[in-house]
Amino acid sequence: MKGIILAGGSGTRLFPLTLVLSKQILPVYDKPVIYYPLSVLMLAGIQEILIISTDIDLPLYQRLFDTGEQLGMSFSYKIQHEPKGIAEAFIIGEDFIDGDQVVLILGDNIFYGNELESVIRKAMKRKTGATVLGYPTDSPGSFGIVELGDHGKALSIEEKPENPKSKYAVPGLYFYDNQAVEIAKTITPSKRGELEITAVNEAYLKKGQLYVELLKNGTAWFDTGTHDSLLNAANYIRNIQKNNRLYIGCIEEIAYRKGFIDREQLLKLAGPQQNSDYGKYLMNIEE
Repeated sequence: MKGIILAGGSGTRLFPLTLVLSKQILPVYDKPVIYYPLSVLMLAGIQEILIISTDIDLPLYQRLFDTGEQLGMSFSYKIQHEPKGIAEAFIIGEDFIDGDQVVLILGDNIFYGNELESVIRKAMKRKTGATVLGYPTDSPGSFGIVELGDHGKALSIEEKPENPKSKYAVPGLYFYDNQAVEIAKTITPSKRGELEITAVNEAYLKKGQLYVELLKNGTAWFDTGTHDSLLNAANYIRNIQKNNRLYIGCIEEIAYRKGFIDREQLLKLAGPQQNSDYGKYLMNIEE
């Protein structure tokens, strides 16, 4: 299974912070935003990652992650020249996906919770169809909303509906079989000129192949696209880390725990960072 992180866009809601810097590079407490979605893919056991971003910002990610070999992974990079929608990621990444299953995560979404891995594993076990997540929200008119049916199947999915049929928002983490690329090629741009991910999900829905996994109570989700959500996420992560002495989104630790790298490589990665609390944490990870 392959993983794609879509880290494009102009981040206009975060101006002036993003006038010269990609929003996925901005800090959320002690790490760049992109560490958090990357950590989700790593927790899923995915080692082949494609990062899609703008021509201006992509070199930042290449500098940050290089080939990924240091983490026991393989990173590829491709340009999205214009913000033409989330679903364009499948067309841009067609060669990378190469007929495999794919997990797509938005580069500004943060997920954390003790049950998150089990939900991800359940979604990844499906070999046919697509799976979206459901997250309860008090403002369903602001998100894509999915309506649940029997046996984990979706009854409907709508983008920012005026009259929502459920309270479950669809966060930016999606699981697809090998039909995703061809489906993305067939959908037409929306009124705002974008290939909408909801249109891809609707295509799966019409086939009776759209499934839903509900995020468990205690699972946190942040879309860090506004100043307030960026700050809320930072405060949340700071509190968890300070109170539990457990780091969220620590990609080096996850690589080690997943067996992507050995302890010697973990300490090698920690070395240049040892003057920071993050580096000290890496140095003290137990076997």
